[in-house]
Amino acid sequence: MNLPLVTLGVTLLGCVLAVLGVRSWSAGQAQRQALVDRMSQSGPLALESGRRRRFAGVDRRLRGTRLGRRIERSISATGLELTAGEYAVYVVAALLALYFVVGSVFAPFFGLLAVLIGVWGANGFLNWQRAKRTEAFISQLPELTRVLANATQAGLALRTAIGMAVEELDDPAREELRRVADQLALGRSLDDALGDLVERLPSRELTVLVSTLILSNRAGGTIVTSLRNLTETLEERKETRREVTTLLSQVKVTAVAVPVLGLGFLLVINGMRDGALEDMTGALGGRVAVLIATGLYALGFILINRLTRVRI
Repeated sequence: MNLPLVTLGVTLLGCVLAVLGVRSWSAGQAQRQALVDRMSQSGPLALESGRRRRFAGVDRRLRGTRLGRRIERSISATGLELTAGEYAVYVVAALLALYFVVGSVFAPFFGLLAVLIGVWGANGFLNWQRAKRTEAFISQLPELTRVLANATQAGLALRTAIGMAVEELDDPAREELRRVADQLALGRSLDDALGDLVERLPSRELTVLVSTLILSNRAGGTIVTSLRNLTETLEERKETRREVTTLLSQVKVTAVAVPVLGLGFLLVINGMRDGALEDMTGALGGRVAVLIATGLYALGFILINRLTRVRI
């Protein structure tokens, strides 16, 4: 057997296979890039505003978990232009910064407490954004019912009236109604599309409106009179909610001022003698006392918010 010739043949075969492999890999990369470019224009790699997503790898892995899907549902109800991956990365970065800042100013033990409070605060931020968006949507309900009443009085179908409301109203009603219109265009029933709207923005006013629309759509009767009466009622409730919010604003400020005063007392103690907080949290009794005090401040904050929560 001619060994040099066999070696040359194997080498040439390896080179050919290597060239074919490189060409196949290049073609796959080109197809992948083309797919990414198409999806970045209309798919999940771009937000509705056209901004490209950050941390796409983290977002893809996180959305495959139950926690990621729950975070994604919460963000979708807030109207924020964030993905679950971006939210998770920002929260982790903020918690790390919070730990080092609070630990350096007070004591390392307070840094751990700040991280725990920060985790609760991250979830509270989403809830606050959701409540804020719900309030903004509720304030637009009188105008929404007026548009729907005018459209149905003109003889238009309810689906067409919702499409007109998308063009007439501003955000957040425009974006939420666009979601409803898109779901209707994809073949979902009116009951399911409006039910998803109530789940995203839960409120009594919206529940009443959706119930009126669904019942009228099922019965097949006119809804002009019902919508006009509902418009007047929503206008009155809007003014009442505004008055109640103004009356309770001072009490809500008190709920925030109480924990801030506690932090101020800690700074005063640490300023009186450098390292006093580290010595206090270095003992088991001091840590227990700090935990009890933190729990009492949190309890006071929660109770004040509960007492000022007036259902209208």
